[in-house]
Amino acid sequence: MLTQIEMPDAEIFLDQAFFSAEESDRLFRQLSEQIAWRQEKIRLYGKEFNQPRLTAWYGDAGASYTYSNLTLQPLAWIAPLTEIRERCGEAAGVNFNSVLLNLYRDGQDSMGWHQDNEPELGVNPVIASVSLGATRQFQFRHKKRKDLSLISLELTHGSLLLMKGTTQHYWRHQVPKSSKVTEARINLTFRVIRHPNSGEITAEL
Repeated sequence: MLTQIEMPDAEIFLDQAFFSAEESDRLFRQLSEQIAWRQEKIRLYGKEFNQPRLTAWYGDAGASYTYSNLTLQPLAWIAPLTEIRERCGEAAGVNFNSVLLNLYRDGQDSMGWHQDNEPELGVNPVIASVSLGATRQFQFRHKKRKDLSLISLELTHGSLLLMKGTTQHYWRHQVPKSSKVTEARINLTFRVIRHPNSGEITAEL
């Protein structure tokens, strides 16, 4: 069951057991084997870096995205992605047309502070984030209010996190490194690209 996380200027819901243990094990295995994982190089501040994780971009035809001089064309949906998309769409009440997958091979792979606030996602985007595999910390910090503490959520095997409303206007989020995590995690963030061939989607290390 989705439970709202009480945070000002945000609409965030979490279900730690959105997929059953059996479903989660099967989907993790299928995605590990069937996704065309890549380690992309991106350019930030004039320098080129390997992203500290493996990624893949799938979606409807035309839902391309560009960041740091790297343009990715969507790969066609495969059965496990379609299954997860339909379940997330029902929970969120949204017809998602794309998904960014991240494979964190262990605790040394990470995602830096960022917002999912690109113009093509709309004013108040709905982001559905599914986690499979190792439990990782998912942290939020408010952009303006220094009186608010860092908020950390544990995203477990089979969990669903929904970010809605004004969340992306006021909060940044990250997946920090962890020396305690030795196993892999797959994260899927479903979104709606409203203008797939105009504008640029940015990302950070």
